[in-house]
Amino acid sequence: MEKERYQLSTNCRLHHENNLYRDQEQHKIHTDINEWKCGYCRKRFYEEKYLDKHFDNRHYDMLNTSHGRCLADLCGALHCDYVMDSTPKKSKCNPAAAARNGHLCESLADTCFPVNQGPSASRLHEFFLRQFCDAHTCSGSRKPFSRGRRKRRSAFYIVISILVLLLLPLFYIFIYLYQRGIRSGTQDLKRISRTTRKKKPS
Repeated sequence: MEKERYQLSTNCRLHHENNLYRDQEQHKIHTDINEWKCGYCRKRFYEEKYLDKHFDNRHYDMLNTSHGRCLADLCGALHCDYVMDSTPKKSKCNPAAAARNGHLCESLADTCFPVNQGPSASRLHEFFLRQFCDAHTCSGSRKPFSRGRRKRRSAFYIVISILVLLLLPLFYIFIYLYQRGIRSGTQDLKRISRTTRKKKPS
């Protein structure tokens, strides 16, 4: 969206103002590796999950209950399980659930990126459908985030290729120096053996 300079409408459920926990998330202060602090009362915690429990118990009134909704309700449409586990366990596909998530995904695309809002919205609408919605099928022919995954793979192969190109010459140089050292060592041994033969009394 930054590349297209596109601003989400508040009608989009993905807009940050529609997040039920928006205010609480803004009051999470991560001060150190094992230290979280509540932005409301400054109480400290060792892990984020304990801070979340603290919010539920002490600052429940700060939830955006007026028009906010939990973004976890959209996880089925946005493949949250795939993001949390890149190698998910194989399970039998439910056609009804796939269809329901597909409809929800298309609804998000229509409300967040209406095609009548211009070329940028139209391109993002198409991109959203390809990245998220097309994978809601039991055929297994499409995977979520297909475009992004190809880019990551190509970048990985480029890095590996560069490393191989850099290491191969070093490997051959090492082999060359090793063999050269063995040859020089054998030559020195031959010289030593010749000198010892000459020094033997007749």
